[in-house]
Amino acid sequence: MIRILTPGIGATVQDLGRRGYANIGIGCSGAMDRRALRVANVLLGNADGAAGIESTLGGLSFEALEPVTIALAGADTGATLDGRPLPRWWVCSLLPGQVLRMGHSRTGMRGYIAIAGGFEVPEVLGSRATDVKGGFGGHDGRALDTGDILTTAAAARDPRNLNFGLSPRAWPDLWVDGSGETELRFVPAKEWTDYTQETRALFCTTDWTIEPASNRIGYRLDGPEMVPTVRRELLSHGILPGTIQLPPSGRPVIQMLDANTVGGYSKLGVVIDADLPRLAQATLGSTLRFREVSAADARAVRRREDDLVSAIRRATSHQRKG
Repeated sequence: MIRILTPGIGATVQDLGRRGYANIGIGCSGAMDRRALRVANVLLGNADGAAGIESTLGGLSFEALEPVTIALAGADTGATLDGRPLPRWWVCSLLPGQVLRMGHSRTGMRGYIAIAGGFEVPEVLGSRATDVKGGFGGHDGRALDTGDILTTAAAARDPRNLNFGLSPRAWPDLWVDGSGETELRFVPAKEWTDYTQETRALFCTTDWTIEPASNRIGYRLDGPEMVPTVRRELLSHGILPGTIQLPPSGRPVIQMLDANTVGGYSKLGVVIDADLPRLAQATLGSTLRFREVSAADARAVRRREDDLVSAIRRATSHQRKG
């Protein structure tokens, strides 16, 4: 059990998302950096999809009200426990009265806190993820606030005293900071051929800048105007997280996990599922580059995340035993 002291910007309870309800207009929600939450849960011995806290740009702090064990993952927020620095990808046990604080994110956008047993919030439509737009899931369907108390299942409370983490030498991919240039792989959409070869090349060679008006709903990109040779008036149709739309402004928008489930703008493609966690950590004002891949390539890359999580589970199993 913990008490939120300062919530930071839009901190929410998230798991791996709510799938299978797009046909009734309910989006995925869930952790923007799915990989970070999965790794945090694996470090604790939780199920991959146990609910944790997602903090955007840091600023979150909480007090332990009973002995708890947590894992930190994702962005580098300069976290401290009673003033003692804690690195990312780290597991530690807290005693009642101890306070964990996240500073402002130094690298990356989103930090994650998992807790042994997962946070015990009600399941709604098979998920504990917060859908802020719909006002359901998570903790009362909203962002966390000062004074909120989050609990774990009584059977999952952890008496162990753990203090270990992942080395950047052994797991270098986890320390990508998201502040430079991020390459995103995408699968072309049907409307991709509405653009000339020169325009398609422009999309893939431009350093697109993430605009400040970007959030869990969508990432707006700044760069040259893209104009199709064929202009289509599309009926609204189903879209997924990662869909790269081109509105009348001529500058792309990438739909994210809190986006609507339908849209009518022309599509350039879809960012592959395995790269969405990298996009979630790309900082506002940083640059993106796009590289075209096939659907088969996308599926192969997605399997590598599962391999990574499994490898971390095996490598840390003896440390979780306390």
